[in-house]
Amino acid sequence: MNIEKRTIEFIPEEERHGSVRNLFSIWFSANMQITTLVTGALAIEFGLSVFWGIVAVLIGNLLGAIFMASHSVQGPKLGIPQMIQSRAQFGVVGAVVPLLIVILMYLGFFASSTVLGAQAVSSAFSIPLNWGIVIISFIALIITLFGYDLIHKLEKYFAIIFAIVFVFVTILVFQLPMPAHIWTPGHFTAGTFLLTVSIAATWQLTYAPYVADYSRYLPSNTPSSKTFAYTYGGTVIGTVWMMTLGILLTAIVPKFLNNSSAGLAKLVGPHFAVIMYLVIVLGVLAVNVLNLYGAFMSITTTLEAFTKLKATTKARFWLVFTTALIGTILAIWGHGNFLNNFENFILLLSYFMVPWTAINLIDYYLLRRGEYNVWDVFNANGQYGKFNWVAIISYVISVILEIPFVNTTMYVGPISKALDGTDIAWIMGLAVPLVLYYLPIKKRLNQNTEQILNQKNQTF
Repeated sequence: MNIEKRTIEFIPEEERHGSVRNLFSIWFSANMQITTLVTGALAIEFGLSVFWGIVAVLIGNLLGAIFMASHSVQGPKLGIPQMIQSRAQFGVVGAVVPLLIVILMYLGFFASSTVLGAQAVSSAFSIPLNWGIVIISFIALIITLFGYDLIHKLEKYFAIIFAIVFVFVTILVFQLPMPAHIWTPGHFTAGTFLLTVSIAATWQLTYAPYVADYSRYLPSNTPSSKTFAYTYGGTVIGTVWMMTLGILLTAIVPKFLNNSSAGLAKLVGPHFAVIMYLVIVLGVLAVNVLNLYGAFMSITTTLEAFTKLKATTKARFWLVFTTALIGTILAIWGHGNFLNNFENFILLLSYFMVPWTAINLIDYYLLRRGEYNVWDVFNANGQYGKFNWVAIISYVISVILEIPFVNTTMYVGPISKALDGTDIAWIMGLAVPLVLYYLPIKKRLNQNTEQILNQKNQTF
């Protein structure tokens, strides 16, 4: 298989290929992994009952995936990666603002997932954890170098393997001795419940900056409804399934989160433990390849705004290698206090990524209705310019206005305290740009339309 030639540039129609059904496999596989399971387990760590934890996970994913899958639709339509399309909202150079946040996000998820995969490698083959981290990173590096087609092909096979194995695991979980009244709703705490909903929704929203990267090679006439449906179905089913397992195992198995990989291996028994460890590793690779590929694309987009970076094979290698190296160092450095670091990290992401999602989707669906000059996103002197200060200021203000609603271990905002710990910052992040971005850009577009019409009338 050849190394992918394209990076951030437009995909011509003659190079478009693939089936829209593959989007289900790629997003199902990306979520059928140990990091998703640990994220669901946070519901129990926060103090929710199993019943309310599962309800919160379901609601959060059903809501968050709407925005995530809406980004996926942009891939076939525009034929460019998700974050370079942000230049149409923020400007060619201005888009670097959210890009830097996205790069940090990719590296954080890469590192945290690598630690969990390395635990499986270490337990299966009795090697030091740090060597497990290096092995996981190296394999992800090789797959990422080949790029789009290999990623799609592997994720299709991973989806089949994960479905078979986790059906078996799910059956075993329901055969475990369960505490009395485990399915009764129990005490309901609104703050904790909404915090869990927020985390589940954020899980989906953090895919938004790269979801279109994996649909951009599809033919431009691919129905938007199918792009949305296959993406939405794959990501929701995979995530809810794994988060629910995380909730159940944490509630049933004492100290399960101390080493979740070993806990799953113990569940399937000694005869199948090695298989379970290998499946865990494959799950980590399924998502870490996406994280590494997305980081590489985002770094390339950032550098291209300032330099005329050529997408050569050599440049591709060094960018992917450097990104993987940084993620590996972060994994080695952070694994000692992994769970606490991960919890803080995923909560922090929502406050920066939600306003970006809102601005992007408002612009695409409500203002420009999918009509863009693709060539101008590569031209700082084009119609989108270097900076769109309306978008940048709207983004910054939206993040600032989220702060009073924040509830993290590092900081709890005054409004969140007054609401008994309720965290609705992500709702603010979606709502504020409707006013700060939509109204002024709508006015600007109307003025531009009027000027064009006046010029035509004067010509005639």
